[in-house]
Amino acid sequence: MATYLDFEKNIKSIQDEIVSAEVKRDTSAVEILKKRLDKEVEKTYKNLSPYQKLQLARHQDRPYALDYINMILEDKYELHGDRHFRDDESVICYVGYIDGVKTVVIGEQKGRGTKNKIRRNFGMPHPEGYRKALRVAKLAEKFNLPLLMLIDTPGAYPGIGAEERNQSEAIARNLLELAKLKTTTISVVIGEGGSGGALAIGVSDKLAMMRYSVFSVISPEGCSAILWSDPGKVEAATNALKITSEDLKQLNLIDDVIDEPLIGAHRDKENAALALKNYFLDSIKELNDIPLEEKLQKRYEKLTSVGAFSE
Repeated sequence: MATYLDFEKNIKSIQDEIVSAEVKRDTSAVEILKKRLDKEVEKTYKNLSPYQKLQLARHQDRPYALDYINMILEDKYELHGDRHFRDDESVICYVGYIDGVKTVVIGEQKGRGTKNKIRRNFGMPHPEGYRKALRVAKLAEKFNLPLLMLIDTPGAYPGIGAEERNQSEAIARNLLELAKLKTTTISVVIGEGGSGGALAIGVSDKLAMMRYSVFSVISPEGCSAILWSDPGKVEAATNALKITSEDLKQLNLIDDVIDEPLIGAHRDKENAALALKNYFLDSIKELNDIPLEEKLQKRYEKLTSVGAFSE
């Protein structure tokens, strides 16, 4: 069963009417209702608030990294473990082909259902998850394969065990190593990009966001708790943080916004996957024409320009 958010109630109502008309084989009614649906979708989704976009980024039906991998990666093989401690299943790594281009894909996986969420630690990687990601990134560098990184996490796991195994060093090491990785790298925020947990696989030649994804230094809930000690201020915090793809593109903190279907990736997974695949392939063609040294220099300049402003 599809899950609908509060602002999607009118869409649900029309879709229910379409199903009813199809059962009755009333083709003329179906056509009229589909036109109504298109207008309602445009009206609803073209006027979303930042908080509503946050809800979409966290939607339980939204495609996760493994969904995209299954849809765009052919002849795939999963790589496990960090060769130091264990295999962290909140980070998934695959090698395969995207339209004939041999590619390495690293993603953060949240999981669905209680058992899977626990198995994936709700998409919050431990240090060994980031070390696993770095090991596989180095493998991509060794064989000169393009690297696609799919960001979707509320943040790195903040537990005692993670701190004991040096979570901050694992994230910092990834930032350093990915900044000088000698292969083409593309990162895409597909859902929720939370703090250092997202940055650890976010250093790349191109950083993009899906239309309804978010990217922030802290969750709106954490921000409202720290600033106002009031969970009711989450919507105000969301507005203030500027976490949507449009905001971050305007601030020049990301390179591109990927046009997932207007109705959202959670309602049209196939076309969302197609948009992601086409963006990756187009970016690869563009970046492969740039000499390595120039590419590394551009990556460095992009990183050092973050936070720069003029009065």
